[in-house]
Amino acid sequence: MDQLDRKIIAELRLNGRATYAELGRTVGLSPSSVHERVGKLEAAGVITGYHAVVDPGTVGLGVTALVGIQPTDTATDDDVAEALGQLAEVESCYAVAGDEAFVVKVRVATVDELERTLGRLRRIGGVARTHTTVVLSTRFEGRPNNAVLIERVASADRE
Repeated sequence: MDQLDRKIIAELRLNGRATYAELGRTVGLSPSSVHERVGKLEAAGVITGYHAVVDPGTVGLGVTALVGIQPTDTATDDDVAEALGQLAEVESCYAVAGDEAFVVKVRVATVDELERTLGRLRRIGGVARTHTTVVLSTRFEGRPNNAVLIERVASADRE
């Protein structure tokens, strides 16, 4: 992966719907060259997908919670993670250091539904206890952190 690939990735992280022509103008390549590079980045697993960013409240998911999960002494992380992945309400799952083995992001419609979801989480084999933080508002989320990519490109341009 070279500096042009990093520029393309940074641009796609800002606007995943950018056309090859738009990307080409931004990074100084022809649309066909950008298309070829994006294809190679996808094939190499660098770009893993594209998706729409949706406001959860507008699709009926007005309650967000972060749930820390402490495992039992006999639990295996893989088994717990697999069971967490079976719950549609669990949007993200992070393996973390500390007392908790996982932190999951849960999105549901109501507080009552959150209570039912927490009950399902606690019944997963290998879960000893949970610690829940309800999100009151989201200031920002899912923004691309292009700082490293941009700095690498800038340093290469200076050389």
